[in-house]
Amino acid sequence: MELTWHGHSTWHVDVDGTTFLIDPFFDNPFTDLSPSDVEDPDYLLLTHGHADHISDAGAFTDATVVGVPEMTGYMEAEVGFTDSIGMNLGGTVECGDAFVTMHRADHTNGLNTGYEHDIGMPAGFIISDKKPTQEADEDATTFYHAGDTALMSEMKDVIAQYLEPDAAAVPCGDHFTMGPMQAAIAVDWLNVDHAFPMHYDTFPPVEIDVEDFEREVNATGSTAEVHVLDGDESFTLE
Repeated sequence: MELTWHGHSTWHVDVDGTTFLIDPFFDNPFTDLSPSDVEDPDYLLLTHGHADHISDAGAFTDATVVGVPEMTGYMEAEVGFTDSIGMNLGGTVECGDAFVTMHRADHTNGLNTGYEHDIGMPAGFIISDKKPTQEADEDATTFYHAGDTALMSEMKDVIAQYLEPDAAAVPCGDHFTMGPMQAAIAVDWLNVDHAFPMHYDTFPPVEIDVEDFEREVNATGSTAEVHVLDGDESFTLE
């Protein structure tokens, strides 16, 4: 599984040739790419409707858009998508050579950060090359994109125990999501081997010293390896 961070919460994930783009927002300081530089993914995963997560979705209408039904309905009616998978919290769908499970994120979800329209529950996605079951599969490779979320006990009680991610990308910029301390606790609760900070240093309210996140992870006693990626940098998860 190849993971590429394009800044903020935008990730490209390749699972045995099936490709995903999560929360496309290329107007951020970590990437030199524009949406036209990015090859259309097979699937576009959208965690929620804020502008810093969906603003570039319209550049990828050849992909199958995946999100809560309110999100996919909006994307088909207003943005131009013709193929969608509307799913909901707790569900798992098969997408090419991968399986995508949706879990809640504790956040708000006004469309484009406005107050006029709600667009369904915020979510995070767990992407795996094997279907989740109660039988642990040591050969499975699993990545958790937490979306924009606060710290929540389900990370420890549900996601870690039953979905068993190997790696997690967690927001740590504070103000709108978890800050370094709570994001580090999330990493510890998730019991992952690899942790990636995201949703930081994009605009003033979320500017942090990302080394604080690394220090906080170490302070929890977690054995997770923290990877602070440069924009457009890739990591191979094996």
